[in-house]
Amino acid sequence: MPDRAPRLPLRLWHAPIRGAVLILALVAMGALGLAAGAGQAGQAASLRAEFLGPTDRYPHGVLGDDLEWSALRLVQGARALTVTLPTTRVFEDLAPRIITTPSGRNLAMVVQSDARLGARLALYDIGGLVVATPFIGQRFRWLAPVGAADLDGDGQLELAFVDRPHLRKTLRLFRLSERGRQLRLTPVAEMSGVSNHQIGWDYIASGIRDCGSDAPQIIVPDATYQTLLSVRFDGKTLTSARLGAYARRAAVSAHLRCGG
Repeated sequence: MPDRAPRLPLRLWHAPIRGAVLILALVAMGALGLAAGAGQAGQAASLRAEFLGPTDRYPHGVLGDDLEWSALRLVQGARALTVTLPTTRVFEDLAPRIITTPSGRNLAMVVQSDARLGARLALYDIGGLVVATPFIGQRFRWLAPVGAADLDGDGQLELAFVDRPHLRKTLRLFRLSERGRQLRLTPVAEMSGVSNHQIGWDYIASGIRDCGSDAPQIIVPDATYQTLLSVRFDGKTLTSARLGAYARRAAVSAHLRCGG
């Protein structure tokens, strides 16, 4: 597999840097990021996560090569857990994103794909799988995470991702509700006409920014990659406003820094 192995170090090199950026994009006002985590920086740092076990058993190649990940390593304090997926599944993702719930619970947000059912967004803690969205339902159908934040100020997190950024191009929100140790994901809104990934990219061109004076906003290109959008959620619906021309990653990065 001479066309696959050389790409693996690139994916490994990007992942830790991007993972750090994801957390900062929501925590520090306007930090650089291409997908986001959520929560307090100190809390989020208490859970660490990384992908292990590169595998070519799911040859989708959406992220630039046919190598995905067979395992997820979680470390929190003195506890450690390695989640090894069955042979029919992979983590089809760049890096785990650490998010923190309003109660202070740390979770790793990842994309998990099934050989028959395609992708879903899954949340893990140091005990294992906690909750996940439904699988898309078809092999080689993927979703690209945007991030997690309390977008409407109700004290609960919304998880944002683009459902099939190469095909359906729909932004979807799921609300994460807590009841004690029980977590529940409920779909609350969606908006078509956006995308944050093209086949072969080893990055995701979107994020969530919080510039301090207003509610957090999703920053994402439109489906044609001509315009960069700011998307807000009022608790019921998603609305978008034009920020300017989409100039690849630089445009997204500038606006996530609140400099756009």
